[in-house]
Amino acid sequence: MSFELTQQEGEFLVQLARKTVQLYLENGKTLKPPKETPQKLFAQCGVFVTISTLVHGEKALRGCIGYPYPTSPLVEAVIDSAINAATQDPRFDPMDPRELDGVVFEVSVLTPPEPVQTSDPREYVKKIQVGEDGLIIEQGYRKGLLLPQVPIEWGWGEEEFLCQCCMKAGLPPDSWLTKNTKIYKFHAIIFEEEKPNGPIKRLSLKK
Repeated sequence: MSFELTQQEGEFLVQLARKTVQLYLENGKTLKPPKETPQKLFAQCGVFVTISTLVHGEKALRGCIGYPYPTSPLVEAVIDSAINAATQDPRFDPMDPRELDGVVFEVSVLTPPEPVQTSDPREYVKKIQVGEDGLIIEQGYRKGLLLPQVPIEWGWGEEEFLCQCCMKAGLPPDSWLTKNTKIYKFHAIIFEEEKPNGPIKRLSLKK
């Protein structure tokens, strides 16, 4: 991907996500972009913030929300996504401030989604790559998105990845084989805390 982040910039975004959620949960205030924000982080990018509970070294999803498309400056999108992941994910109750010491934050900065082109839907499995691509599947008003790290965490191959993304959209798992289904792929730069408030590393995806 042409857009790149240094280790320091990745750390800045993850720390920003945590500080944003802490301020919002404890005081109900929304953090403004800090004065020391690197200029590059004002570029428009899609981004997702993922919050996971860490128990005995195992992560369990606590909230994940973001922007698939580059519609606002990255630093602002991280602030919005962090608050929404902590309080607005419909799968979970809003976080309590007491949970902050038991969760890890992850920030995924996305490339603009690109349509996957093929005349034969059966060829989609050859057009995507687990360990590199995230997916968006659309059919009518239904839409599902899965980040590139998800199939790695669950041990899926390309076909299962497509099926699971269909189900995320509320569609039958084999909907990717139908002609009226649109499929997009994207890449992500991912930084995450190794432990709550701990060191931050860039996530290397491996199949």
